[in-house]
Amino acid sequence: MTLQGVTKRYGGVTALDNVDFACRLGSIHAVLGENGAGKSTLIKIMSGVVSPDEGIITLAGQQRIFQGPAQANAAGVVCIFQELSLIPDLSVADNICISNPPRRFGLIDKGEQIRRAEQLLARIHCEDVNPRSRVRDLPLSRRQMVEIAKALSRDPSVLILDEATSALTSADVDHVLSMLRKLRDEGIAILTISHRMHEIEAVADMCSVFRNGLHIETFAQGDRAARDIVQMMIGREISAHFPQKRTFTPGATALQVQNYHWENRLRDINLTVGKGEIVGLGGLDGQGQKELLLGLFGVLKKTRGTVRINGQAVRITSPQRAIRAGIDMALIPEDRKTEGLLLPMSISDNLALASLQNLSKGIFIDRQALSSAIEGGIARMQIKTGSIEDPVSTLSGGNQQKVVLAKWLMTDPKVVLLNDPTRGIDVGTKQEIYRLLRQLAEEDVSILIYSTDYEELIGCCDRVAVMYDGNIVRELQGEDITEHNIIASSLNIDEAVA
Repeated sequence: MTLQGVTKRYGGVTALDNVDFACRLGSIHAVLGENGAGKSTLIKIMSGVVSPDEGIITLAGQQRIFQGPAQANAAGVVCIFQELSLIPDLSVADNICISNPPRRFGLIDKGEQIRRAEQLLARIHCEDVNPRSRVRDLPLSRRQMVEIAKALSRDPSVLILDEATSALTSADVDHVLSMLRKLRDEGIAILTISHRMHEIEAVADMCSVFRNGLHIETFAQGDRAARDIVQMMIGREISAHFPQKRTFTPGATALQVQNYHWENRLRDINLTVGKGEIVGLGGLDGQGQKELLLGLFGVLKKTRGTVRINGQAVRITSPQRAIRAGIDMALIPEDRKTEGLLLPMSISDNLALASLQNLSKGIFIDRQALSSAIEGGIARMQIKTGSIEDPVSTLSGGNQQKVVLAKWLMTDPKVVLLNDPTRGIDVGTKQEIYRLLRQLAEEDVSILIYSTDYEELIGCCDRVAVMYDGNIVRELQGEDITEHNIIASSLNIDEAVA
């Protein structure tokens, strides 16, 4: 599949500028670049989601402009987007076979559908998923694997993956990378977008770097050092990956959790976060980290235990209660698309949502104060926008995440909970978020962050509480915060810090 002179504009923003690009059969081609570089627009054009303003697309020797994803799928071009396309209330098998269910006597053959789903799930080493389960009952990592199985059911000749491993466990990532190599050997053209350089190094044959809508360079994997690639991506020299940690002296406790329980997922959690301290939650995915953050923010019902803010016991029964004065808590959710933003609404409306009650006089909104707060939020997070009245869905993934962060920082929180906040965003935006976290800590904001990236826990956190089976099994601090100790503690190995 080749693109020649392809350009795409959104209002005054040029997302792709006269791009030439080729993806060959029997090859894994990685596309690299910051969020906003044009990667998402590239794959949307290739997969028929949007049409280019200019340029030529050639597939199998024929010029093609797809009038929608269905046309692209029929031509063998299938895309797995970062935002999942599954229908939560349908079963796994229904979702996998939704575009072409097996039929018998004109009706859907449920038995054959189950068998087909089982075969596709086995192909990606995901036999633990029951095809009869509802998708909404699966954790995010399992839903992502179902999305991959769904794509393979369409028998693609060109398979496009947009951060398809960002929500997966390390074991699932290994299975997916192995599957990609096998598909490549079968002659399929694979295009992958990922910000995980070790995955690119493991599977890619070719790499292309994009920046500000321009195709910067294409090269064989291994021909450029990782540092050179990052420089091409961000267009500037990179300094230290993480800001310098300050010497943290334990002082007043901002958040204290004692004997905290929820159903069978959280057991006897005891945890403190000091003023100005960054505490990480480590451990393998699915050990209760996300539930702990949701429980503290009042999303989960029937939690048990004691939560203290600045020494005062509080009952946080809802997110509305969590953000009130005296608690002043904010939660950056796991999935910005479904939990953090209202995609059809404008950038300005999304920014305003969490702080409206603080910017109102009685029943009336203080428009001047709101406008000033929105401008301040955009400037603080350096959000790249055209018009703030554009739908937030028009922003790149990294800028969408900045909107989520800015929205909650506009509430002036004293305790910030973050659920894997850099998942699926580029290295430049990650560094901005790392600097922001350290800046907030220096302003005496207390931060509790769950991350699936061990480097983040090591580079950002003053302490790391490692969770296993719904409980905190170890706390690491200082020089003990190492990848070896985090992994060993994640497996509940007693000699982790010996």
